[in-house]
Order: sequence, then C-alpha cells, then structure tokens
Amino acid sequence: MDSLTQLSGLAIPDPNVAAKLTRTSAVRYIKLGKGGAWSANAIARGIIPFGFREIAHVPCAAGDWTTVREQLAAAGRTNSGITQGLRELRDFYEQGEECLWVTFADGHLWWAFAEDGVRPIGEGDTGGPRRFRRTLDGWHRHNMMGELLSVRSLSSALTRVAGYRMTICTIEREDYLLRRIRGEEEPLLTEARKLRSDLEAVTVRMIGQLDWRDFEIMVELIFSRGGWQRQSALGTGEIDIDLLLDLPTTNETAWVQVKSSATQATLDDYLDCFRRDGSSDRFYFVCHTPKGTLSLPEERALQVWTGTILARNALAAGLLDWLIERTR
Repeated sequence: MDSLTQLSGLAIPDPNVAAKLTRTSAVRYIKLGKGGAWSANAIARGIIPFGFREIAHVPCAAGDWTTVREQLAAAGRTNSGITQGLRELRDFYEQGEECLWVTFADGHLWWAFAEDGVRPIGEGDTGGPRRFRRTLDGWHRHNMMGELLSVRSLSSALTRVAGYRMTICTIEREDYLLRRIRGEEEPLLTEARKLRSDLEAVTVRMIGQLDWRDFEIMVELIFSRGGWQRQSALGTGEIDIDLLLDLPTTNETAWVQVKSSATQATLDDYLDCFRRDGSSDRFYFVCHTPKGTLSLPEERALQVWTGTILARNALAAGLLDWLIERTR
C-alpha cells in the first residue's frame, strides 16, 4: 500500500498531452479537500486525492456498488446523499485515462489526466484523504500555448464551479474550458476582434476626411471625456500650442499639438519646444495624415497619435456617432 510520503514529484509534461486534449471522454471538477486543504500537497506530488473515509477501498475497486451503498447508508447518509456519494465514488474509480480533471488552487485553474487505478491510503492522518490516483504527467496551470490559466482571466461561467459544495461534479461549459486549455480562441471572440479591426479601419478613414476645425474639436472631445480640462488655446510665440490641458485628479498638465498633416521634422520641432518650455508634464502630438512614420522617444510622458491609435482613442471616447454625422 502506497503512502503519500512515498509519492514522487511532478513529472515532466507529456508531449502527447495536446493530442489527449482532443479526445477527452469526460471532464470533471474535483475539490482537493475541504476548502482546497490538500491542494498544495496534491499538486506538488502529482496526485488526485479523494476522501470518503467511511467507505472501504476494496468494494469500490471491485465495482461492488451494492456494498458501497450499504456503507453509505450505515454512515448515516440520506437517500439523496447516498445517490450523490455513489456518483462521486464511481466517477473517481471508473473514469479512465481520457477523463480530464480540473481544480482551482492558488488563484489558478489546474488540470491533469489520471492513471487508471485508485490507490488506498492508510488511516494515519484522520484529516487527510483515504485514496488517490496518480496523474499521468502532473498538474498543469498553463494552457498548451504556455499561458497561465489565472482565475481572473476565466469566465465566471466556469469559475463558479469552485463554489460547488460536494467534491466531484461535471462542468457545464466544457467547450469553453477545453478551448482555454488548448489555447484556442473563443469563436465569438475571433468574430469580435475582426469586427473591431474593421471598425477601427473605417474610423481611420472617417477621421482622415475631417477638416482641420472638426479634427481639433474631435481631439478636444477625446481629452475632455477622459477627464482633461482645457486651460486655454495659446496662439502666441514662435510655435503655437493648440491645447493646454490639465487633469485635476493628478494635477498634471499637457501640451497637445493637433495637425492634419505633419512630417517627423515638424514633430521634432514641437517636441524641442515642449522640452525647452518645461512647464508641462505631458506631450501629445495628434495627426490624422502623417507624411511618413512619426515617432517619439520611448518615454511615458510623450505620445504620438496617428492611424489606428487615434481611431481607438476616438472610439473609446464614444465618438463613433459624432464621426458618422460629419461623414455624411
């Protein structure tokens, strides 16, 4: 009889796991002890532990479910409790190597496939599991693309299963779960990304048709809807500043230069003026039809908005209808 102290550590992930994920026979969520108390040990040792200490291993392994039913009744379970207990025990003993087991621990979804055969555990630890199955290649918290499966990144339609009060249950969103583990994108998300890309492309074209007056109004609307307040429009000096803004929540000020068309040399001149002035915290250069690629040094305080970036900011500010009205 194996004991938990004799179990080996995690195995190296099996390169054939990806293929196994395409032919799962079943998917089961399993709670690793009350409140996940066995999770750390189970994950470290690459096992799937299970309780039911009042139920003997031998009749379960032999498939003698009549005897198991009698033991559940003798333990004082109700009729529904007996039915529930039988279902969980049969799942744990009878699901084969193609069954995908998942659990939640340490803020992540963990998944594993288990070897056939359940191993009993001695009764030394009254608070520990009574039996376990070895995983085929350990527990995993990454998908097949190497991305962490953090709970925060998962739909609540899946994570709510962690609130299940018993131990083993099916998962309603198996299709979603398997796609996340395989690293496949949700079909609806793929469609949404395409629609967003198409909308951004159309928005770029609509912005490009604005005259300079409407373009300046649009830029001011983007900033005002983001909480920036206009101090003044400055038209004196060697180089004009189209907008001088402040953000009351952070006490920051910003120069915003708006150009329908500009070259890199024009941008460099305005940046030099901004640096020499030194009175503002941020510098924005906004241009809808640049002559060539415009770029700024990689500093948080410096931003250039052209093309898709400009379109995304306009859409985020809710200006689609505003642009449609001016494109008629």
